[in-house]
Amino acid sequence: MLAVFSRFYSDAIAKKLVHIERNNTTRIIVSKQEQANVVRSNCNLFEGSWVIDDEVIEPLYNTTTCPFIRSTFNCTKRPDRQYLKYKWQPSGCDLPKFDGSAFLRKYKGKQIMFIGDSLSLNNYDSFLCLLYVSVPGVNHHTKSTNQSVTVIFEDYRVSVTLFNSLFLVDVEVEPNIGRVLKLNSIKNGEIWKQADILIVNTWLWWTRGGPKQPWDYIEDTDGKLVKEMNRVIAFRRGLNTWTKWVEREVDLTKTKVFYQGQAGSHHHGEDWGEPGVKGCSNQTTPVVGSIYPSGLPLPAQIMKQVLKNMTNSIFLLDITILSHLRKDGHPANHNGYSGFDCTHFCLPGVPDTWNQLFYASLLKLTS
Repeated sequence: MLAVFSRFYSDAIAKKLVHIERNNTTRIIVSKQEQANVVRSNCNLFEGSWVIDDEVIEPLYNTTTCPFIRSTFNCTKRPDRQYLKYKWQPSGCDLPKFDGSAFLRKYKGKQIMFIGDSLSLNNYDSFLCLLYVSVPGVNHHTKSTNQSVTVIFEDYRVSVTLFNSLFLVDVEVEPNIGRVLKLNSIKNGEIWKQADILIVNTWLWWTRGGPKQPWDYIEDTDGKLVKEMNRVIAFRRGLNTWTKWVEREVDLTKTKVFYQGQAGSHHHGEDWGEPGVKGCSNQTTPVVGSIYPSGLPLPAQIMKQVLKNMTNSIFLLDITILSHLRKDGHPANHNGYSGFDCTHFCLPGVPDTWNQLFYASLLKLTS
């Protein structure tokens, strides 16, 4: 698991991120009226469609203005730029723009923690860039462990952490057994609950098999050790363990908890109404409308059921359908790696909308 972690985090761990001077950076301004409209509105921010944004001239950031874009998500080699011109339009309201400066001022001295897999990393890098370009000249430094990387915006004492946890529950090496995925164990929770805001994600690795499978056995919630079990059932049980941990260990009056819904991979054209198409290569436009042809994926249905059963509810960043609509948003074969990446998203790109929705959700929660 650490090998997987290091592949994505090598850019951050190998060297200290250097400050980049930026000239003529346009600050992202959110009017009080925009904020008030979102706070007052009862519209579902996650129901809507992707539309062309006529106001977009240049992306919010790029590899010159933001030092946090990993090569994995860098799509500057893409021959098309149309994918950068879409915005998410909720059906009943407008989203406020992400105001990184206002966020840093409001959450001065706080810790924000992203917990999950490489899609959490995708989201994390976007969040860092949105903050960074909003405060030209901000001082910052980075610190790392074998499971996490943290960027500290020194002028505001705001720390933003990515904690690598593929399953949320533990994977431990047991003598004479090997790597065990423990569906009823969360030892990292003592670290997590120190944060002021948690943004959590899991699913991508639950179905991995063969050499990429990062465990040898599963310890079920009853303590029974098995070599294999239905992965969807395992996911449900692991997620149940996490929600019970939140209710038992996290003071929700002090810590805001967000669950980041599953983002969409695009490997089979029949899923979005193009039978015979393989992969996301040459996809340059989103799926039209607000409905994804193959519907809500099973893991997303399970995730919603599990979260609904919580006594004390947390906030769901319900990005599943809106991300599935963006078949055009992936690096494909334009990030310098061999093969096609139709799972992660380009930066800048779709994850910026995830963070815009996170920001709008915070406005609602703290109004």
